[in-house]
Amino acid sequence: MAIICLSHEMGAGGPEIGQLLGQRLGYRYIDQELISDAAHRYGLLEEKLTHLDESKPSLFERFDAETRRYITVIQTALYELAEGDNVVLMGRGGQWLLRGIPNVLRIRIMAPFDLRVKRLGKKLSGQMGEQTNPRTITDMVRRDDTEKAGRMRYLYEVDLRDPALYDVVVNTEKLSVEGAVDLVAGLARRPELATTPAAAQLVADRSLGSRVQVALATHPETRKYRITVEARAGVVTLEGTAALEEAVDVARTVDGVREVKTQQVEIPPIPPFVA
Repeated sequence: MAIICLSHEMGAGGPEIGQLLGQRLGYRYIDQELISDAAHRYGLLEEKLTHLDESKPSLFERFDAETRRYITVIQTALYELAEGDNVVLMGRGGQWLLRGIPNVLRIRIMAPFDLRVKRLGKKLSGQMGEQTNPRTITDMVRRDDTEKAGRMRYLYEVDLRDPALYDVVVNTEKLSVEGAVDLVAGLARRPELATTPAAAQLVADRSLGSRVQVALATHPETRKYRITVEARAGVVTLEGTAALEEAVDVARTVDGVREVKTQQVEIPPIPPFVA
């Protein structure tokens, strides 16, 4: 079967589509529980994980090693869930992190802004039993759009709305939730999206590389250095400017690592000042 990554605009019906899609296909639907599970497994604060999951990092957080560790944990949790296959993953940059993998179907759920505001206002009014302020709902939707776009731009230097990030963009202005589910479920059953050993290996490689990144971001001797990781069939290659010997020792402790290679990055000399 397939791995489905859903990205959605607030008020476009993404969670409703994701849940029903999981039921229709017999897939596991993953949204907020990814954060809860990651916090429990890695001993991190769920409140901070949720904050970094929903918002772009502040200026201070962008230079904070602890923030990088939290973000890496979120990415690792997504990769590990993708390894299980037959899953619907909501958000968390899956459209970028799982790019180029044949059995991954990347879907964007969107709708016109005014319609999204109207839908969300109606939904919240029903939940609270009272009329909501249209201006408050408008600000909420606009802020959510801004935060999601800013987070993707900071983490991956991509535009969240770029259609090239997705295999299919679904506009729910005319399609009902059931209609959108029919469309995506039909695509997920296509033979082109069947899981092959090669596709599964690609997911496993990225998952292993991300687990090594978490280990490096956690260890006191390597956490302050930026070391890139690439994994292929258990062989991990580390690339950086410093602390590579320590990084090798850390990487070897991660389950699934068979061999560790390094590639030193030389810092170019500062040219002499010319008056």
